[in-house]
Amino acid sequence: MALYLKAAEIMEKVEGKQGALKTLVYDSQFKNIKQLFALVCETQKFSSILQEIIESTKLLRHTKLKMPLAKVLVYDLLIGQGLKCGGSWKAMMMKHRSRLQAELARMKVKQKVSRNEDLLPCSVKHPAGDQLPRYVRVNTLKTTVEDVVDYLKRDGFSYLGKASRLEDLSLKDRYFLSDLHLPELLVFSPKTDFHDHFLYKAGHIVLQDKASCLPAHLLSPSPGSHIIDACAAPGNKTSQLAAIMKNKGRLFAFDLDGKRLATMSTLLLRAGVTCQQLANQDFLKVDPDNPQYKDVEYILLDPSCSGSGMVCLQDNTSADQEKEQARLASLASFQLRCLNHALRFPRLKRLVYSTCSIHKQENEEVVAACLQQNPGFRLVPLLAEWPERGLEPLPQCLRASTAKTLTHGFFVALLEKHSDGPEVKPRNLPSSEKRPAASEEDSEASETEDRPTPVGGQTGSKPNNKKRRKRKKKKKGAETAE
Repeated sequence: MALYLKAAEIMEKVEGKQGALKTLVYDSQFKNIKQLFALVCETQKFSSILQEIIESTKLLRHTKLKMPLAKVLVYDLLIGQGLKCGGSWKAMMMKHRSRLQAELARMKVKQKVSRNEDLLPCSVKHPAGDQLPRYVRVNTLKTTVEDVVDYLKRDGFSYLGKASRLEDLSLKDRYFLSDLHLPELLVFSPKTDFHDHFLYKAGHIVLQDKASCLPAHLLSPSPGSHIIDACAAPGNKTSQLAAIMKNKGRLFAFDLDGKRLATMSTLLLRAGVTCQQLANQDFLKVDPDNPQYKDVEYILLDPSCSGSGMVCLQDNTSADQEKEQARLASLASFQLRCLNHALRFPRLKRLVYSTCSIHKQENEEVVAACLQQNPGFRLVPLLAEWPERGLEPLPQCLRASTAKTLTHGFFVALLEKHSDGPEVKPRNLPSSEKRPAASEEDSEASETEDRPTPVGGQTGSKPNNKKRRKRKKKKKGAETAE
């Protein structure tokens, strides 16, 4: 039964966007990794079909199982190699087998197919994720890009230098490149596996999709600053922020899920992060006026979302549209509350809002509503050379997709605090730019002291004018007396 419990646990984490499927499997330390990986992959592939069977037969109500565990058990019972457990679990599933088999047969008749695989939509049979490059972020807390490149070359990989266009990222065999947008990112062919590699196990590299690297890169906090990672688990963005900060300053990381936070703590330890302060807390209940957050100037907000941009979670089956719209509306409302709450921190200068969603309702519409309610903040245009922009009227934001950027679906917006003075055109951040420390310190003062100032000795001009008028009056009085 340990196999099914562990598979269900990983399924739940994948669907809760707590990490990539393969990474979660290899990090589980399960004794038979190959068996676990095969079960999770196949269950994930048939996920929508299994869910329909489970819901139609009301299996959860009859068995008191949770959906992830029900999926892995039903997969092995109906589609896989048969149940590998005994005792009460097997007896329970065998009791419902005929109803489950009848529902699977009904689905095949309805869709006029004979094989289980034919029930899968084309996007699942040939997933876009299989064609995406393997992105590897170099962890600069432990090594350098140059050292990793040298190590990999000695390990049999062939380095092709820095990519100059998106098409260069379509690689084969053991060739790899430096990314054209993010300097700490290396790009490999889609099937390259690093889960058993020394560099991964030692925390020198992080397996992270390119789009997921954008939020921390664009926030670009200065070393020594105070930062909040509002919805932090599983922790890849947190470790990236620590690397940008050079482990100097304070990095407050919040997550409501205690298990996710424990997993994140292990990940950060492997990555060599030391500036973090983890809290098992709902970010919406964090008090912005608490003295410990008085110096927070940067916030990365990547709240819970539909996960519709993640290739492994994309589901093209005909869902209940009314139910889906209600779910999106609920998520968007939560995201807007998080965003408004984050902007209440008194010394906040910059905030990155990101989701792994493709829906406008969770992205541009949330940001537009927030800006309307918070006129003291504005959008900063990002990476002019990036191939996919935010939907109108917010082209300053970035979008990512399998087709246009060779990544998972993603959305990023950068909000910056501005003064009440004359409107200044937001600057376009170059891909490798970081703000100088002086400008970070001065901008806080400029928000309250942005007033016209006297130039070159004009300060005392009014008293001097009075003296001149007095002298003229005396002179005129003397002339009259004469």
